[in-house]
Amino acid sequence: MIEKEEVVSKNDIARRVKELGQAITRDYSGRRLVMIGILNGAFIFLADLVREIELPIEVDFIRVSSYGSSTCSSGAIQCTKDTELDLTGKDILLVEDIVDTGRTIACLKELLTARKAESVRICALIDKKERREVEVAVDYAGFVVAEGFLVGYGLDHAQQHRQYPAIYKIVSGV
Repeated sequence: MIEKEEVVSKNDIARRVKELGQAITRDYSGRRLVMIGILNGAFIFLADLVREIELPIEVDFIRVSSYGSSTCSSGAIQCTKDTELDLTGKDILLVEDIVDTGRTIACLKELLTARKAESVRICALIDKKERREVEVAVDYAGFVVAEGFLVGYGLDHAQQHRQYPAIYKIVSGV
């Protein structure tokens, strides 16, 4: 059993997702937007976010892994499910649950840019800047959280704890 402490409430998440949706709607007006959710963590955030965007959009997914069952990134990134849409000439918004070291998102940005996308930008629910190992800018950040291993609202530990409606820091039990 884990002990956890709430870091971001369900109401704060809903408010911030609405604000992000409004900003994305404004910034991508008249463009060909494809939102790519990074599985598994971003699926809840992406689902709520697309409902707040008032534009025609396409949605796709990519799955990569860098943690396994650990609480620290292994640094090795594996793509286990690739996108299916033609991304040529389209604006891509990568949607991630958390940007931590920056390795995974930087790798994905490079990959999708090479596929001749018009642009590739990043939207993350959580931006943990203090842990960056690779320089990467998060264009749309939900929350900046300084420390702790986080679970809930899609964030997991060993594929567990995604279902919580708020975001929690694990205090003990891992």
